Amino acid sequence: ADNGSDGIVVAGTTGESPNLTKEEKLELFRVVKEEVGAKVKVIAGTGSNSTQESIVLSKKAEAIGVDGIMLVVPYYNKPSQEGLYRHFSTIAKEVSVPIMLYNVPGRTVINMLPQTVARLAKIDNVVALKEASGNMDQLSELKQLLTSDFQIYSGDDSLTLPMLSLGCSGVVSVASHLVGNEISDMINQFSSGNHKGALETHLKLMKIFKVLFITANPVPLKFSLNLIGKEVGAVRLPLCEATIEEQTEIKKVLAETGLLSAE
Repeated sequence: ADNGSDGIVVAGTTGESPNLTKEEKLELFRVVKEEVGAKVKVIAGTGSNSTQESIVLSKKAEAIGVDGIMLVVPYYNKPSQEGLYRHFSTIAKEVSVPIMLYNVPGRTVINMLPQTVARLAKIDNVVALKEASGNMDQLSELKQLLTSDFQIYSGDDSLTLPMLSLGCSGVVSVASHLVGNEISDMINQFSSGNHKGALETHLKLMKIFKVLFITANPVPLKFSLNLIGKEVGAVRLPLCEATIEEQTEIKKVLAETGLLSAE
């Protein structure tokens, strides 16, 4: 919250949500909301590939007092577009908090198409989308179909600036754990019309954006945070630590960008 963010997603991919029990997720929602209070929005990652389990977790998160929930496209079971609509709309009927949909076909296999998002956007509490398809044509189609009050956020740090140019609102970020204030500055520069300054910031941060995905997120991020003195611990299996070669490259980039003293 002190690092440029105006919202915190708890139990998303970077929070290793597949490796958390439901009890752990609820405890995280409670602790984070108590800690930040009204300073920033707390968005609870309550989606899964089970509609019923997502409903149960979403209702419990709402009772805790989170500001919204994030629902990922169901993974592994490969629903149709109609199945996606029914999944999300069924959950939306059970809660009153704002909902951010999360499209990340690289992890879920299924790509939620713009027409499906447009159908879901007609539901009152479906208000935002985290879009991580990496497809700018798809994003353009989304902007054509959706009203201006529906918020779209980049799901990829390196695509934040291009997506801002297509009318997106910001980013649900991995790199913000390291360079959150700089990312906030980039977004503010773009919004104020300083496109040259935003581009300069984007290019300056690109090495960080790319090295954090040298292997599966959040392996590089946790290694980086531990290196700079923020003790976040290790990842849980089936994720494992970065290789020596990957660690060397991460250290190199952190040193080059001033986040770590060069040895």
